[in-house]
Amino acid sequence: MARSWIEFIQAQYIPWQPHTLWGLRDGVEAKVLSHDDATGAVSMLVRYPAGFTAPASRLVVDEEFLVLDGTLTMAGQEYGHLAYAHLPAGYERGGLDSPGGAVVLTFLSAAPDRAVPVTGYDPARLVARLDGYQVPYTGNFHPEFPPGAGRKLLYKDPVTGDVSWMLGTLPVRWAERSEVHPTVEEMYLLSGEVHGNRGVMRPGAYFWRPPEAPHGPYGTLTGNLYFFRTKGGPLTTNYVQAERPFQWWPAYDPVLPPDMEAYRGEMPANPTAW
Repeated sequence: MARSWIEFIQAQYIPWQPHTLWGLRDGVEAKVLSHDDATGAVSMLVRYPAGFTAPASRLVVDEEFLVLDGTLTMAGQEYGHLAYAHLPAGYERGGLDSPGGAVVLTFLSAAPDRAVPVTGYDPARLVARLDGYQVPYTGNFHPEFPPGAGRKLLYKDPVTGDVSWMLGTLPVRWAERSEVHPTVEEMYLLSGEVHGNRGVMRPGAYFWRPPEAPHGPYGTLTGNLYFFRTKGGPLTTNYVQAERPFQWWPAYDPVLPPDMEAYRGEMPANPTAW
């Protein structure tokens, strides 16, 4: 697999580093959460400094983002906390600016310097802007999913079936079985905590999980809000007997590639979200 299994890392331990986004956005900093060696696809946190500006440009790769802090403005439209967009390759993106700065969870489908420019795009693949606060919750999206959670659907690709969504769960909730999915599943924890088979995730926890890898069961004392994506099709779930029964406060037991071993660590007290 061109992208390594990461489960899980706390983004707090990954350093901010200067990044040009391949010359498209000079002056930003980034924390690379995971990357694909073959295509250059990348998942990262991007920190825009106060006063940042960038001209309009035609995208050469898909860009998906969720604003975590501050405000980003694109073509004069404001993207605040939990604002979401999926911008396909070929889309003419308006000028960017961030008067007060912003931290943005960002996904690129390939490295722009490796992509072949395109002149058009499929409008069905465009989500110009969604307000995550206003997207309604839907429930009972799987008959075996333990009750006490709701999903905010953000994007479903009309070609691949890949899906992006936010999941909110109630406090003092847990499951007894593990889950298995036929697709890649990627997650960034926005708030709350999650107790699972790999430890206790806090805000800023991230994983990229390959298909068919059993995980969980999970529980939460506080309730939580996740951001999820699939790659390789829509999310389907098989529930299986857990290798280890659910427990509160499990030890941290990550799966990390060698280049991320330096970022291993238990969460500090009073963590920030990124």
